[in-house]
Amino acid sequence: MIARVTDGLPLAEGLDDGRDLKDAEYYKQQVKALFKNLSRGHYEASRMSVETGPYVFHYIIEGRVCYLTMCDRAYPKKLAFQYLEELRNEFERVNGSQIETAARPYAFIKFDTFIQKTKKLYQDTHTQRNISKLNDELYEVHQIMTRNVQDVLGVGEQLDQVSQMSSRLSSESRVYADKARDLNRQALIRKWAPVAIVFGVVFVLFWIKNKIW
Repeated sequence: MIARVTDGLPLAEGLDDGRDLKDAEYYKQQVKALFKNLSRGHYEASRMSVETGPYVFHYIIEGRVCYLTMCDRAYPKKLAFQYLEELRNEFERVNGSQIETAARPYAFIKFDTFIQKTKKLYQDTHTQRNISKLNDELYEVHQIMTRNVQDVLGVGEQLDQVSQMSSRLSSESRVYADKARDLNRQALIRKWAPVAIVFGVVFVLFWIKNKIW
């Protein structure tokens, strides 16, 4: 799947993905949650592997676009990221100028043709092409972090909770400040109202006395 990082909008997807996969919808929901986290800035690196059950989500972020694929844990990490790099290069070449202006989900669904063609090249890890890629010392993935999906999604949820708590405290502080001002106003009224009444009475009596005399 390919999505815009700024708002999590899905841009393209491999259309046949998940047809024979058990709990495919469950994993798609996890991907959507990951994209949601990314759109909120909840990510630690531009390249990451996220373990989920017997599978791993591998993703790269380039040009505010996230390219993500799901593989068996046994699938070579190096090939997974090279596959994503090929998708990125072609997607930027073909659709780069339209990414920011895309307004509807899956605006580039025709890119599935390239996804399918490229995926077939990477499925068999024992082809000479893929063996050469695995032996390519110029492309290393040792530094790419691997996290558990619950940890990754949990970070976003915790940050959301902190944000909500902060907003709630801020709102409650404003309410408290308003109440404090009201109480101060009432205290001033109670303190000076008798004095004002006395002065008022004296003024009225003085005025009546002047009128009579």
